[in-house]
Amino acid sequence: MQAEQITQGHSHASAAVRALVVDDSRAQRRILALQLQRWGFAVTEAESGSQALALWDAAPFDVIISDWMMPGMSGVEFCHEMRKRQTEAYSYFILLTSKSETAEITRGLEAGADDFLTKPFNAEELRARLRAGERIVSMQRQVMQKNAQIRAALDKIQDLYDALDRDLQEARKLQLGLMQNRTQDYDQGQVNILMRPSGHVGGDLAGSFRINQGRIGVYSVDVSGHGVASAMMTARLAGLLSGGSPDQNIAIRKATMGQQFAWEPHAVAARLNRLMIEDVQAEQYFTLAYAEVDLTTGEVALVQAGHPHPVILRADGRIEVIGGGGLPIGLIPEAPYETVAAHLQPGDRLMLLSDGVTECPSPQGDELGQDGLVTILHRLGEMTSPQLIEALQWELVSHHGKAEFPDDVSALILDYYGPVPASANHDATKP
Repeated sequence: MQAEQITQGHSHASAAVRALVVDDSRAQRRILALQLQRWGFAVTEAESGSQALALWDAAPFDVIISDWMMPGMSGVEFCHEMRKRQTEAYSYFILLTSKSETAEITRGLEAGADDFLTKPFNAEELRARLRAGERIVSMQRQVMQKNAQIRAALDKIQDLYDALDRDLQEARKLQLGLMQNRTQDYDQGQVNILMRPSGHVGGDLAGSFRINQGRIGVYSVDVSGHGVASAMMTARLAGLLSGGSPDQNIAIRKATMGQQFAWEPHAVAARLNRLMIEDVQAEQYFTLAYAEVDLTTGEVALVQAGHPHPVILRADGRIEVIGGGGLPIGLIPEAPYETVAAHLQPGDRLMLLSDGVTECPSPQGDELGQDGLVTILHRLGEMTSPQLIEALQWELVSHHGKAEFPDDVSALILDYYGPVPASANHDATKP
């Protein structure tokens, strides 16, 4: 039989199946080795089990043909030791034996032998068994190659994931950097903010800015979706509602003598809606609660665009839910928006929240809801705003059953202290 017919699938010598022949009889070993060489195998000989084990440790063989009975380490013992050390490379093991008892064959199989050949063996029978062994070895090589390719691909994926994770960590820092301090002091008011993304970056945004000496704007935004796309939209909105760049602020308009005034809240929502539909043209929308607060009088003008209803926590413990509902920003051209009026007394607090609070689910899937929020606020109402912000998070964790929320959670609380002194009111009146 020609070598290429025996070593199916091997087109050159370097791919020949490596065989180890183990027998304490030099004559028997040489006869078997010469036969294997004629069939195209690359053959190595060993005269004992211990020598064979050392050779296998140095470079595992594809096929091993070993006599059972040998002085020192027997073929069965050699097979058992070899299997204990085997990792990925598989060696097809054939035991040559004169034993035919079932118990002895069972012992050999338990030691790790794949096949048996009774001496004296028939060459054609040996060749057939070697074909079976070669098929197994060939398949094992293919599996190893595929595994290596999979490991390489997984390593590349892991590298990409690590790079993406680093980028997202930096994006989180940048996004949090877009937000002003968690606590912002004004003349007769203070703003406290909670921002808790559900992932590396989030689609919620909350903040405030000064319109002029007597007025401030406060807002809460929730961009649809999650992840980088939503975070990029919040970054743009942070610029459009920035107190640090009033010239870029979409809510502020200039008047004579360099004074700053604000567009009515419904006009701010309409301008943002037009910008989203005509200029941004993204497959995103966002909800908004925006309020202009006059610190000299406590008057509040507010627009609600698909956002959860704002809440007023009165100094006497009452809780009022305000707002007119409204459509989200960026869905419908020329959508109508309405400005709603409210009034704050000294000691009152205005609270804007994202739906990550009101829609926070319990383990059974029940949302907290507006009523659940009001119940919590009644219980926490005597806390200071920084304490309330912290306690609200723990209430949500308790309701949800775990610390990680399915949606971004954000909230803004404006504490109103009372009218500013008359000397500070010189430019606080609207034209």
